Amino acid sequence: MSILDQIPERISGPAAWVGQDMAADPARWLVVLTPDDIADLHQATVHFLSLGKDIGEITAADFPLTTFAAHLADLRMQLTSGYGVQVISGLDVNSMPREVAATVFCGIGAHLGSARSQNAAGHILGHVRDVGADANDANTRIYQTSQRQTFHTDSADVVGLLCLRDAQEGGESLLVSAVTIYNCMRAERPDLLERLFDPIATDRRGEVPQGEKPYMEIPPLSWHEGKLTVFYQRQYIDSAQRFDGVLKLTRDHIAALDMFDALANDPTLHFGMRLQPGDMQFVYNHSQLHDRTGFIDWPDLDQRRHLLRLWLSLPGDRALPESFKQRYGSIEIGNRGGIVTKETKLNAPLD
Repeated sequence: MSILDQIPERISGPAAWVGQDMAADPARWLVVLTPDDIADLHQATVHFLSLGKDIGEITAADFPLTTFAAHLADLRMQLTSGYGVQVISGLDVNSMPREVAATVFCGIGAHLGSARSQNAAGHILGHVRDVGADANDANTRIYQTSQRQTFHTDSADVVGLLCLRDAQEGGESLLVSAVTIYNCMRAERPDLLERLFDPIATDRRGEVPQGEKPYMEIPPLSWHEGKLTVFYQRQYIDSAQRFDGVLKLTRDHIAALDMFDALANDPTLHFGMRLQPGDMQFVYNHSQLHDRTGFIDWPDLDQRRHLLRLWLSLPGDRALPESFKQRYGSIEIGNRGGIVTKETKLNAPLD
């Protein structure tokens, strides 16, 4: 029996959006902070900084919100059961020290879920910027370069970004619905779609947990407990083919991956935004893919593009299939995701 026999021919719901509709109606995904929201975030920040704790230890109790807490509870539902994306705009990061901006961002994250390590060094607060890494090196994380990332998911339930500084040119954020891609492939090429449920290998790019293989065998698409879940990074799928023991990609696998990419890059299906300083973007990795176009940075080092990043595990989220343990370590709801090796110690570097 085909895996597709277990899945609806068309999956409906708010997560099955079309990019041109989202671009035409920003009210679906854009929220502008009110003066009351900003005041609430400010008082919570002052309270946390008075505690003398490391930002990596922040909890919702340490960042006590009043009215804005209700919005964040709604945001959690919007991510898991709604459109799967929201941008919160209006934070004046240009007038606040880095520690304050990071506290606001991590405090919001603490109300949504628990922060997860983003690399082997245990950083729960990531820094997305061009550090001069070689994009052609098989062990390079693409976010450390200025090259286009291609549509992908991150290794947590939700990824959050806070823009501190924008690039001189480019660096646009792109989003596409994996559910919509599924619907298109199911209608046009179900034979190729079925191949995306195979255990295709994804490269760990040198960050290998103790006792694990240097690659993961998580299907790009999974159907589990009535939910379609995506796990995808084409560059890392391609580079994983260098390892012995991986499932070798057939002509149909490559055609399926190419069609998936072509649909993701269809300008009617995806939409984009240019994050401005102070914008916070939250994306649900299990139903959406995100991308960043290539960029040209400012010559002045102090002006160069810089975003802070959070990976979050959400309480009350969907169940994940067993295969996700290879990446998430645990698939326990509310306590999963991130990159953990035997040397990992959680911390939140400000630079």
